[in-house]
Amino acid sequence: MMEDRSRGEVWVFAEQEDGRLSDVPRELLGKGRALADRLGVPLAAVLMGDRVEGLAATLFAAGADKVHLVEDPALAVFRGKAYRHAFVRLIRDCAPQIVIFGATHMGRDLAPAVASELRCGLTADCTDLQIGDYVDPKTKEEFKNVLLQIRPAFGGNIIATIVNARNWPQMATVREGVMKPLDPQPGRTGELVRHAAGLDGVEIPVEVVEIIRRQSTVNLKGSRIIVCGGAGVGSKENFRLLHDLAAVLGGAVGGSRAAVDLGYCEHERQIGQTGVTVRPALMISCGVSGAVQHLAGMQDSAKIIAINTDRDAPIFKVAHYGIVGDLNVVVPKLIKAIKQKGA
Repeated sequence: MMEDRSRGEVWVFAEQEDGRLSDVPRELLGKGRALADRLGVPLAAVLMGDRVEGLAATLFAAGADKVHLVEDPALAVFRGKAYRHAFVRLIRDCAPQIVIFGATHMGRDLAPAVASELRCGLTADCTDLQIGDYVDPKTKEEFKNVLLQIRPAFGGNIIATIVNARNWPQMATVREGVMKPLDPQPGRTGELVRHAAGLDGVEIPVEVVEIIRRQSTVNLKGSRIIVCGGAGVGSKENFRLLHDLAAVLGGAVGGSRAAVDLGYCEHERQIGQTGVTVRPALMISCGVSGAVQHLAGMQDSAKIIAINTDRDAPIFKVAHYGIVGDLNVVVPKLIKAIKQKGA
C-alpha cells in the first residue's frame, strides 16, 4: 500500500538584512506556491529578525498564506547559532514537511546547520523542485507526494533527482534567479503567527562589532541586455570590446566561469551554475563555448545571439541567432552599426 505523507506546511525562509527583503524570498515563494497547491497545504514564510513585522505584508503579497514571525534583539544581525537554535525550535513546534532556503551566503550557512541538528536530509543548489511519487529501489517501499529535488551533478554533466523520503522535513537550498516570482498582489493578506525565539540561556559565541558593506557595481539579474564573454575572448584587454558593446546597448557585461578563472573579468560577473542565473531580454555570448554549467545560468534568456569561431560550439544549440566568426572583427562591426542606427 502506498504511504501518503502529505502533511504539514511548505516553508520558505524569508531572509532579510537591515529590515530589507532580498529578491530571493519572492522567487522561493513563487515555487513554494506551486508545491503547496500541489500538496493542498498552506504556504508559509519564516521571517526572523528584530522589529521586522512590517515585512509580512510584502510576503503575503508575494504568495504566502501565513508568516511565522520570530522577533528577538539577538536576531537583529544574522549569527548562525542564534538563527539555528530559533529555526530548529520552530520546526519542532510546527512540523512542516518542506523547508526551502535560498542558496545565498546566509542560506548556505543556516540550512546545513538546521539539517544537521534535526538529522534530516538537505539538497544544495537545486535548480528545480517538484512533487512526485517515489519507490525505494532496494526495499520497493512506495512514498507518495515527496519533494523531488533536482540539481546538476558530476560537474553539470547529468541532472540528478534527489529524494528524502524518510527523515523529514525535506529541505533544499535553491540557487538565486532560477525560480520565477509570482506577480505581486498588493493588499493580499494572510495569517501572522508570532513565536518566541527561545534564546534565553543560549550562549551565542559571536559578537558583531561592525558591519562594512560594499555595494556591487554589477546588477546582472536586473539587466535586460547582457554581453557575456568566455575563454574565447582571449584576454582581459579584448574584454574591453564587450564593455564597449554593452555601453552602446545600455546593457551589462557578464562572463563564463572560464573567463573569470582566466582573470578576464571579476567573479561578480560570473554567469552559470556557480555564478548567477539571468533571464535578460537579450543575451549576446562572445567566445563562449556553451558548457552545461554556463548554459544552466542563461538558457532562459528571451533572445540569445552567439558569436564563436567554432561552428560546432554547444552554445549554438541554444542560440536563436548564431554568427560564426572572430569576435574581434564581428563586435566592432556591431558597435558601428548600432551607433549609425542610433544617429
